[in-house]
Amino acid sequence: MTESLRGRALRLLASREHSRLELKRKLASHAESGEELELLLDELEKARLLANDRYAEQRVTVRGGRYGNARLAGELRSQGVDDTTIANALAQAGDETERALAVWRKKFGSLPQDAQERAKQARFLAGRGFGSPTIRRVLQGTWDDE
Repeated sequence: MTESLRGRALRLLASREHSRLELKRKLASHAESGEELELLLDELEKARLLANDRYAEQRVTVRGGRYGNARLAGELRSQGVDDTTIANALAQAGDETERALAVWRKKFGSLPQDAQERAKQARFLAGRGFGSPTIRRVLQGTWDDE
């Protein structure tokens, strides 16, 4: 195993958390063989320098204020994070309705007055990855206002 591959991996991990799959993709062109790369990734996981659970928690923390559970889960799944780890990370993200309400208030601030406006607001929230029940609660105003 070349030191430059390990150094490159450590530099990437120093800047932010990476999933195993994401780091593998970034390092693949620099590795002499797939076996060498797998060995390095196993070594980094054993040393807890690389952890999908930590990556998932960090991503949900950073992006959870802007996106819904469906979008967050999709992003994590595309980076090779398993469903159990995704569920654990999303459980720590807080209530999806509260997050949707904060995003909706920032963008719109008032309940829709007609069907066209309602559709526009619903599309916006759906595009952010919020689920239908959450969108319905936000747009019907069935949330506890503080």
